[in-house]
Amino acid sequence: MKIATVPRLLCLSLSLLSAHAVAAPQSSPKLVLQITVDGLRGDLLERYKHNFGDKGFRYLMDEGVYYTNAHYQHGNTETIVGHVSLATGAPPSVHGMVGNVWYDRQKERLVYNVEDGDYAMLTQGAGVNQSTEIDPTQKTAKLDGRSPVPILSTTFSDELAVASNGESKIYSVSVKDRGAISLAGHSGKAFWFSKAQSEFVTSNYYYDEYPAWVTEWNAQGYPARYSKQKWDLSLEREKYTLKEGPQEQKVDLAGFKRTFPHPYGPSSFQYFSTMLTLSPAGDELTADFASALLEQEMLGQGNFTDYLAVSFSSNDYVIHMYGPSSLETEDNLIRLDQTLANFLGNVEKQVGLDNTLIVLSADHGVPEAAPTVNALGYNTAKYFNKDTIISEQLVSRLNKEFGLGEDAIRLYSQPYIYLNHEVIKDKGVSLEAVQRAVAEEVEKVKGIEHAVTSTDIMRNTLPDNRVMRLVTNNHHPQRSGDIYLVFTPRTYINDMDGLTIASTHGSPWRYDTHVPVIFAGNGIEANKVTREITPYDIAPTLSNTLGITLPSGATGEVLKEVNNGN
Repeated sequence: MKIATVPRLLCLSLSLLSAHAVAAPQSSPKLVLQITVDGLRGDLLERYKHNFGDKGFRYLMDEGVYYTNAHYQHGNTETIVGHVSLATGAPPSVHGMVGNVWYDRQKERLVYNVEDGDYAMLTQGAGVNQSTEIDPTQKTAKLDGRSPVPILSTTFSDELAVASNGESKIYSVSVKDRGAISLAGHSGKAFWFSKAQSEFVTSNYYYDEYPAWVTEWNAQGYPARYSKQKWDLSLEREKYTLKEGPQEQKVDLAGFKRTFPHPYGPSSFQYFSTMLTLSPAGDELTADFASALLEQEMLGQGNFTDYLAVSFSSNDYVIHMYGPSSLETEDNLIRLDQTLANFLGNVEKQVGLDNTLIVLSADHGVPEAAPTVNALGYNTAKYFNKDTIISEQLVSRLNKEFGLGEDAIRLYSQPYIYLNHEVIKDKGVSLEAVQRAVAEEVEKVKGIEHAVTSTDIMRNTLPDNRVMRLVTNNHHPQRSGDIYLVFTPRTYINDMDGLTIASTHGSPWRYDTHVPVIFAGNGIEANKVTREITPYDIAPTLSNTLGITLPSGATGEVLKEVNNGN
């Protein structure tokens, strides 16, 4: 099968351009480098800054335009939702990625956000790989097909491809498939780390066969360098900000011990590659591969601005396992700081930081682990038992009022309850009435703050407050469920298919919406800005800086400080 260099989504736009695109303006950067640190809550850089070096996070924070009060404006602050919002400058009500998974009523099953049955994983050599992977924190079986087709808006990278008539080189790298695919958009190339194969992979949406340099990189066996090694503290114990205490909720996952040191095990160990992604090793591998890509694809060397997105995932995994107030999280960020410094050094060597427009942000924030805040006197933080959502009282009411049983409720998938529309229709009762009854009963469950019906969202009858606006911004009529659940602050489900975790994200509360936004390089002057902005502003700002069209659904605004007040 021959895969076109420029995807179908862009063909019409490209055909309208002349055969020779206009060269980029002299002031345009040679490279746009978009760095995403998965799960980096907005305050964590400041909390741990004193242990950072001068050429990683400090370089960006001290020499760039640093927005300290950036918040997402959607309710379900999960990985795919934030990444696609960064790429499109829009909320999920526009780009369609309402969660890491959602129920597809046509397919009658849960679907993974970037799955695509029209494509398959590309193997090193001929054919496709038919294996299925499990995300260690989602525990969701993911079908092999991978593509950006489910993203319903264009991205900054898509518009860059149009503006350059396909001449700009566009790449994205992450441990997570959803972290890479989202930012590459429909027009770029994406690579992600396969835990099953312990190498970086892609799908045949992007290539008929792997570039030779990718095959060579994978053949070097970089993950095996960590075989029989361990993750230990990188500084002397007294230099750390946090003091490890008994209140911390930690996880013992297949021998990955609860306290330092954390052994990776031998490379033959079944979960060896997973262990790497739960530690600084995952980010180190990502940076190594991205550095090879930067050099081998000669980014920043052409007549048009190129684009490279790098999403570092280890912070998210570590926080899930240990919580943000843990030695693991602090040490992981210290090590990521060094990894970032080394990577930026490679960018300086290959392109020059003055020729590179850098933007760093995160896809979501995170809450503290419940035991941590309770030990500090909060006392109401707790883990929620999802089995209590569908109560006996709820089922009894459905039966009494509508003649319905528990089969009227199809499933709960964060953050939505999906009802069985066929069963409800067969009974001849009102879907709106059933939604309202379910919402009223679920709101009585301790730990649930709000239960919002899709009918109220679509009719715009919700109270005008911040949380309801974020819930509304998360609603897509074809993908969202019937009732949106908002848990009380610092309350969340910590059981992911039997895996007990310390902390997770996904709420509209400020600790989950707060992320840093930093622009640096390319002549940007240092400035620390405290006014509230949104990460949706990133894609429009990048587009405006390059003088290209904004992504099709963008709702964010251009940040004047990045464009010298203009």
